[in-house]
Amino acid sequence: MARVDQNQRRRRGTGLIALDEDASYGGYTLFAPLTGGGAVYLIDLRGAVVHRWDLPHRPGRHARILPNGNLAHNGVLPGEPALFPMWHKYRGGLMREIAPDGTVLREHRDPLQHHDAHHYGDGRLLYTALEPLTGAAAAAVRGGVPGSEADGGTVWADTIVEVDADGNRTWEWRVSERLDRDAFPLHPDYAREHYPLINSVLPLADGNVLASFRSVSAVVVIERATGDIVWRSEPGVVSQQHCPTELPNGDFLVFDNGVFRPGSDVPFSRVVEIGRASGEVVWEYQDPARESFFAPFMGSAQRLPNGNTLVTDSPAGRLFEVTRDGYLCWEYVVPYFGGYQESDVRRLFPSEPNAVFRSYRYSAAELPWLNR
Repeated sequence: MARVDQNQRRRRGTGLIALDEDASYGGYTLFAPLTGGGAVYLIDLRGAVVHRWDLPHRPGRHARILPNGNLAHNGVLPGEPALFPMWHKYRGGLMREIAPDGTVLREHRDPLQHHDAHHYGDGRLLYTALEPLTGAAAAAVRGGVPGSEADGGTVWADTIVEVDADGNRTWEWRVSERLDRDAFPLHPDYAREHYPLINSVLPLADGNVLASFRSVSAVVVIERATGDIVWRSEPGVVSQQHCPTELPNGDFLVFDNGVFRPGSDVPFSRVVEIGRASGEVVWEYQDPARESFFAPFMGSAQRLPNGNTLVTDSPAGRLFEVTRDGYLCWEYVVPYFGGYQESDVRRLFPSEPNAVFRSYRYSAAELPWLNR
């Protein structure tokens, strides 16, 4: 008799799970499996692959389509050392713009880049990177697990960098210089190797910068002109969140992971819309059986033009679309499984995941090169 597949996610079924075509926005969904080598997939509403990029580097988190139709891909720069055990899991370093046929049009390298890199589409980039803090500067970071710094007592602190089309730095923001340690302490159960773990960075319509500080559970707006934090989510509103984006009305859509959620005895994830003026949650989605939707790490949400929301349940490789009133109208489970190649990461994540960091939905008009 055949042996039972011990991968629970693969065993439960993959591909298209649910579809209500009348309620869905429609279009095409892009995703890059984190352990899928360099493959990036574009699928239609029924889960059929309509385009694929086979790139030489696995994703340093994600890919997306630019307004000009090209692919923005953040890849893992090969041959770099592990700064700390988790570094190989979420580092990148190779930021490229790629044509639909796979031709590399632009490239920028920074071995300290991680998690997010926003491609403007004209060669400019806004991305997260690191710098080391040691001695008194490392000791000044509040919270976290005592003694859990990286080798040599180092705390790797985040920076936000912007470069022009030629790779010249035009703007930089440093946690080491700008972040109040007392106002933004690490959660007591977090390792002190990385502070405050900026997992998302995005330019706003007014020119300022939206950022997500995961390990201190804060979404912030940084004023570009002064470097000051001029807005932050109130403590307790989100917990270990990912992927805040700006909506047309100025509010923020956030994937709220829910790890260490205050006052909750059952962990669950949700997607929330936070009013920029009020700081309050004005809309949220959580599964009717809330405990069944819990992503302890990663995740994203994209508000679609018809008001629906595309959600990426990243660790489960589950992509789904919900209407404004919380009706799930499309669901797809990524069928591409594989193990991490780096031994440091494989020891922490020994299974074969089908995880994706983010997914994005596009209309046919945004993909004029696609043969339909």
